[in-house]
Amino acid sequence: MLNATWLESFTTLCEVGHFTRAAQRLGMTQPGISQHLRKLEAQVGASLISQDGKSFTVTPAGEAVLAVGKARRAQEQELLEAVKVDDANTGEVSVGCSGSVAMWVYPQLLDRMEQAPNLTVRVTAAPQGSIVASVLSGDLDLGVVVGQVDHPRVRAIPLAREELCLVLPSEFAGAEVTLDQLNALGFVAHPDGFAYADDLLSINFPDQYRGADRLRVRTFINQIGQIPIPVARGLGYTILPRSGVEAFADQHNLAIVQLPQRRYNPLWLISRQGRSDFARVRAVAALLETAIKALASDS
Repeated sequence: MLNATWLESFTTLCEVGHFTRAAQRLGMTQPGISQHLRKLEAQVGASLISQDGKSFTVTPAGEAVLAVGKARRAQEQELLEAVKVDDANTGEVSVGCSGSVAMWVYPQLLDRMEQAPNLTVRVTAAPQGSIVASVLSGDLDLGVVVGQVDHPRVRAIPLAREELCLVLPSEFAGAEVTLDQLNALGFVAHPDGFAYADDLLSINFPDQYRGADRLRVRTFINQIGQIPIPVARGLGYTILPRSGVEAFADQHNLAIVQLPQRRYNPLWLISRQGRSDFARVRAVAALLETAIKALASDS
């Protein structure tokens, strides 16, 4: 690595063509410029100028070093300009959330990117623990999680409550259902489905419900966007957050059946302290907040 101070002195000397004027521009003495030149020549292992009295000519080795000095100046100038710019429409923002929330917010994030061609948004569907860890490590700028995260390096903002929905084929719209009817229809299971069933069905069928392991499973699917498909085709029922239902294209073939006891999950927006100060992150955070509050208002 060339010494940055010596390189800048040499580059300035070549620009002005005079030791005294170079020293004045850099706030140095003429011997100081000469000393930097000698040290840079020693570092390079070649003479950089050929002197003829008070004038000098740049050697081929000096021309190569001068090119490096000019390039480094340009890079530093670009860096300074980039640091000064805090543009909401430029840069990259990474978001982590559940698969159902991702389905709901991703189309709106695409709309945002259409308005801002220089903005890149990366969305990762991941388990809650992974989202929190990735926000803390800086791999994610923003995360949407269930429940408040109590950590000194995490900034947490409450968004809304999202309903946990019992989803059946459309012919069940407005109907009252029993646990026996659900078991006859069969459960469309998914990675979070058993926990959702324990959460929602246990409080609505306390005398009959014996745990998710006793449910009659009709099929299992781990792709969030495909979970409602067998339900829409009349092949079973499932339990999903409202975002996973609202994002499904064929909602008209589904029915959200209200049980006497409704269950809601509190959604929070998290970021690492200081990260949400960036304009692009603030803008995406505001979009997520608006989108998820709109979802909750439909509950």
